Formats: sequence, C-alpha cells, structure tokens
Amino acid sequence: QVQLVESGGGWVQAGGSLRLSCAASGRTFNSYAMGWFRQAPGKEREFVAAITWTGSSTTYENSIEGRFTISRDNAQNTVYLQMNSLKPEDTAVYYCATGPYIWSSQKGTYWGQGTQVTVSS
Repeated sequence: QVQLVESGGGWVQAGGSLRLSCAASGRTFNSYAMGWFRQAPGKEREFVAAITWTGSSTTYENSIEGRFTISRDNAQNTVYLQMNSLKPEDTAVYYCATGPYIWSSQKGTYWGQGTQVTVSS
C-alpha cells in the first residue's frame, strides 16, 4: 500500500510559477513510476506527466509544451512538478499517482487527495 500527499498548490497570476510536491509513504515508492494528473471543473481527469522509478525517463502531455518539469527524490520519497509560464487553462486540481501501470498506460493505482491550482488572467 502507498499513501500519497500533495502540497504546493495555490493561486498565481498567468505567467507565474508553482512547484507541487507529492510525499509518498509505503515500501513500493521506489518500484513504480510516478505521475501527475489534473482535473479541471467540468472536465475529465487528464494525464500531465510521468517519471520512471529511477528518474531517468520522463514523459509529458503534449499541451504542456516544455513548461512543466517532473522530478523525483527517492531518498525523500517525493515527486515534484515544477510548473512555469502558467496559463489560466492550467487551473485544475492536481493529483499525483503511482502504480504498476503509470508508465505503460498512464493509469494510477494509488492516488493522493489532490491540490488546487488556480491561475488568474
């Protein structure tokens, strides 16, 4: 079992930056890829980014366009999402997730509770 707790969300003006953190507990953290997802009001949850368990490979949703960077610190059991050049359309609840299918299918098994990101124009 893995428990995930996100933090770092908040309000920011367009063009600003935020860094989200996801602290994990449970012995499987270093075995799985980690991912970030988001859900905007009235929309389905969508994939944002993922990182392999070693941190050597990353993948991103196309619309991110190099603005976001996912990273992980296995010694701290934490995964990060650095978000730069934020746009109003990035407003959403952001979730971290992990599990055996994150990398292959972008499907999470274990989920955090989410953190709200609001970008004003």
